[in-house]
Amino acid sequence: MLLKSRLNIYYKLLKKWVIKIIYYQNNEFYIYIDFMNIKECTELLKNSLFFNINSLVDMACIDWLVRIPNRFSIYYNFYSYVYNYRLFIIIDIPLYLNYFYGVGIESICSVFPAAIWLEREIWDMFGVYFYNHFDLRRILTDYGFVGFPFRKDFPLVGFKELRYDDTYKIIVYENIKLMQDYRVFDFINPWEKD
Repeated sequence: MLLKSRLNIYYKLLKKWVIKIIYYQNNEFYIYIDFMNIKECTELLKNSLFFNINSLVDMACIDWLVRIPNRFSIYYNFYSYVYNYRLFIIIDIPLYLNYFYGVGIESICSVFPAAIWLEREIWDMFGVYFYNHFDLRRILTDYGFVGFPFRKDFPLVGFKELRYDDTYKIIVYENIKLMQDYRVFDFINPWEKD
């Protein structure tokens, strides 16, 4: 196949950024690169006639809680209309990038404008910071929300709850009331006969 023969050429062109390349039969390439080189690599993929990547289809983030050195992975899904193939770029993000505000992954929204919404969604749900993003703010949670809901270490029960008050026509934050009456269980099965 033509694309499979290009695999060695891909590796030669991208070898200063590439960690590993995997090819699958249905015209899909998976390229693992270092997180520091994402913008330069995507600029080359878009501007080169050899790759001719036309669109960023999707971005996805995965939280690998047990993988301590590289906890988060981001999958970039690119598509070439000219050559009819998909290219997935996978980057692993070290854990220390998420604890310091202002240190993170460089945004690719200047290369692919579709990344504006997708990077905001990853920031809102996972807390992975994208620097040089000109509009990084929450889109799926409210602005007073503390934390990132798709992290696997996110607490399921908080201290506040949110509800809409129909009489005042506003959103109300209230402290959570956990009733202790329902926490005592009788584990004897009433259907069992002695």
